[in-house]
Amino acid sequence: MARAYKPAAPFTTPLLLFVPTAKRVKGVNVKTYPDKGEQIFGSFRTFGGTEVIRDGIYVTKDTAVIDTWYRPDIVAECRIALANDPDDVYEIIGRPEDVGMRHQFMTFKVERLGGGV
Repeated sequence: MARAYKPAAPFTTPLLLFVPTAKRVKGVNVKTYPDKGEQIFGSFRTFGGTEVIRDGIYVTKDTAVIDTWYRPDIVAECRIALANDPDDVYEIIGRPEDVGMRHQFMTFKVERLGGGV
């Protein structure tokens, strides 16, 4: 019998979820994000970022892994911010994983938006 998934840490970190709305402008879909995000709770782990070499320069991208309760509205286009620092906004990398396809937990990787890389 397979073991059930158990999150690595409790969901005690308050996060802000920004779900975009799409609007067609001159034939192009444009995403707009709300000014205030909806509060959710999850675990936020950074592991010191992700190391990459771009154009021969060693760079560390600011990435994190988030585990939280399953929500069908959390998709790749959403953005996440820490509730205690809402100016640091992260974008979801790839598609969030519905762990075990049980609609109970989800996990996804995020990357901080900002200048640089």
